[in-house]
This record gives sequence, structure tokens and C-alpha cells, in this order.
Amino acid sequence: MPPWPELIVGLLLLVSGAVVLIAALGLHRLPDFFSRMHAPALASTLAAWIVTLASILHFSLRAQGLALHVWLIIIVLSITAPVTTIVLARAALFRRRQAGDRLPGVHSPASPATRPPPWTSPPTS
Repeated sequence: MPPWPELIVGLLLLVSGAVVLIAALGLHRLPDFFSRMHAPALASTLAAWIVTLASILHFSLRAQGLALHVWLIIIVLSITAPVTTIVLARAALFRRRQAGDRLPGVHSPASPATRPPPWTSPPTS
């Protein structure tokens, strides 16, 4: 087997590792649980697709034919990763609700998000 496919596979695996590293930095920097869920979920799926592409390339060139058995893994991952993220988010919302904490996206009446903008006219009674 010529060395160029191995270089491409290695490069794809390095790119996948860089994507996961960037997601880990986002996980470290983001302020709360709900913000932290987004970066790793997307990055892990993207990294898995890149690793799948590298695996398909490697096994196809090694067997000198198209090897698509790796697609089964990425299909399962692409289905289960969003479902897992949704289940984790719902569990976190449930725990916050049970603890009586303020839910994300829900603002108190005095918060700027719920006040009408100053250029609108006040409601008349």
C-alpha cells in the first residue's frame, strides 16, 4: 500500500482529535450545564464522522474494495448522540425544577428581557 493513504488517514485522525480538543476547551469555558452540553455533542458527532471517513479510507484501500461496514457504527452514533443530549437536558431541567432553581430562559418580571423596549408606547387601560 502506498504511503499517501496512510498520511491522509493520519491527517483525518489528527483533525478529529483537534475537533475534540476544541470541544473540551469550550466545555471548560462555558458557564453552565446547558451551554456546556452543546459543544461536546456537536463536536463528538463531527469527530466520529471524521474517524469514520478515515476508517472507510483505510479499510477500503487495504481490502482494495469499498468497505462500508464502518457506516453501521456512525449511523448508530448519529442516532443515539442527539437522543442522549436531549435526555440529559431533560434530566437537568427536572432536577432544577425539583430544587426550585430558576430555569434557563425564564426571567423574573424585573429582568430586562421581559420589559418592553423604551421606544414602544405603554399599554393603555
